[in-house]
Order: sequence, then C-alpha cells, then structure tokens
Amino acid sequence: MTFHRRALMGLSALGALALIHPLSAQQPGVSVEQPWARAALQGGNGGAFLTLRNAGPAADRLVSASTPLARVTEIHETVREGEVMRMRPVSALDVPAGGSVTLRPGGAHVMMVGLSQPLRAGTTVPLTLTFERAGVVEVQLAVQGAGASGPAAAAHHAH
Repeated sequence: MTFHRRALMGLSALGALALIHPLSAQQPGVSVEQPWARAALQGGNGGAFLTLRNAGPAADRLVSASTPLARVTEIHETVREGEVMRMRPVSALDVPAGGSVTLRPGGAHVMMVGLSQPLRAGTTVPLTLTFERAGVVEVQLAVQGAGASGPAAAAHHAH
C-alpha cells in the first residue's frame, strides 16, 4: 500500500470520527447575547447590559469585567433599601448550569466608572468578561441612546 493511499484511508477514518463526534459536541460554555450600553459622557459612568447563557452542565460565575475605556469596571447589583434603590459592587455573578442571567437597567449590570471618552450611540465598546470556568470572553457593546431600556430593535429583527 502506498503512502498516499494510507494517508487517504487515515483521512477517511478521521472524517468518520468527525461524524460520530461533531465539533458541536465540544464542552459547551457561557455565551453572551445582546451586549449593549447606554450613551454616556467622558469622565462619567456607563452601564453595560447583556444576557449570559450557560449551556454547560456546571454552574459558572462572572468574576470580573474590564474595558480599556473605563478607569474601573465593576459588576453591580441593584438593591432596594427602604424607599431607595442603590447600586453596589459584587464580587461575582452566578450563572446557573443550563440557565441564563440577564444584566439589565435597574438590575445586575456592569458599571464602567471614569470613562476616558464618551460612549456615543451607534458606536461599539470592547468589554472583556472573565468567568470562573469559561475563562475570558470578549464582546462588543452596541451603544444605544442615553435613555435606552434595551438593545436596539434592529438587533431583534432581520430586515
């Protein structure tokens, strides 16, 4: 048997294995859906919002976030203290196995403190999320208007 014929047979066997174990069967992890932020002024603070979906069999935790456009980036939760809603930093955010967590205005979110430049509607902002199990996930936040309550409608509908 010639080398080329053996190589072809080996490649055929690998192809058959790929059918048995497709790439989609790799260990699932955390995915990020609809990342967005509100417009904000230079020197001010901005909020980042998104949905974290964990397709894996084990819970994970968002342990940090960062962007080169902020002096400090923190994971925040919003809590009611009497009649007042307050934001406070948390050390991590749990993402349940087979579940999701949505970071939204008035709830959990990523706070970008001390922006080095304005966040302008129609632009994007890089955000790095670090998970206990899934590791580092890079996303681009789509900047919406200052009063936006969710991601742009265009992100939901194909035209």
